[in-house]
Amino acid sequence: MTGLRLAVSWLTVLPVRGPETVDRSAAKRAIACAPVVGVLLGAAASAVLWTVGAAGGTDLLGGLLAVAGLALATRGMHLDGLADTFDGLGSYGPPERAREIMKSGGAGPFGVAALIFAIGIQALALGSLAGSRRWFAIVLALALGRIAVVLACRMAAEAAPGAGFGALVAGTQSMTTTAVWVVGALAASVFAVPGTWWLGPVAVVASLNLAAVLVRHCTRRFDGLNGDVLGAALELTVTAAAALLSLRP
Repeated sequence: MTGLRLAVSWLTVLPVRGPETVDRSAAKRAIACAPVVGVLLGAAASAVLWTVGAAGGTDLLGGLLAVAGLALATRGMHLDGLADTFDGLGSYGPPERAREIMKSGGAGPFGVAALIFAIGIQALALGSLAGSRRWFAIVLALALGRIAVVLACRMAAEAAPGAGFGALVAGTQSMTTTAVWVVGALAASVFAVPGTWWLGPVAVVASLNLAAVLVRHCTRRFDGLNGDVLGAALELTVTAAAALLSLRP
């Protein structure tokens, strides 16, 4: 339970106390539990969407409020990581310059564009899923974002220079842990889109592969893994998964 408590304290604003000392062993357990936090956040987002719908609000309003609620529940750190990562990628400078831009605290044009598209697509997709009463698909999309974090910490063995969080989590996840979460998501996704069993697995494979491409490129571009890249991978995965699961073949 120590890993789960640390995961909740890291990834949400819930008043849960983690261990007094956090080393790579504790970080490994916390990252392995991250998808459980995604399930909890997915349930909370579903509750917001259901409440807005029950009160007569539109699907789009529900989607926007759900995304806003998720940003509040996670301190906005994943969205911040998304913006910083795309600003770093858009700098076209050497890795040192890119990392400096990512740490600057401001949001440049690439970061703002990434935020607009991610928030907009998530709001529309989550609203559409709520309108179709596909609550399980919402939970799956949020969990997949955290599975992408597990995958990233398996793929990236080295932390970027000066990345404190990256040094704690890079290379911590085993092949077994990663495979359990990915296979579990694939099995569960069969039930995400009633009447179209194949769409869920397609969404899982496509969104996690997109995250893998991003992580691979960023670790080359920034000379390793950092927390911003994890946030970007998470948000990109949620965006892609929600969008694909909202399709109506």
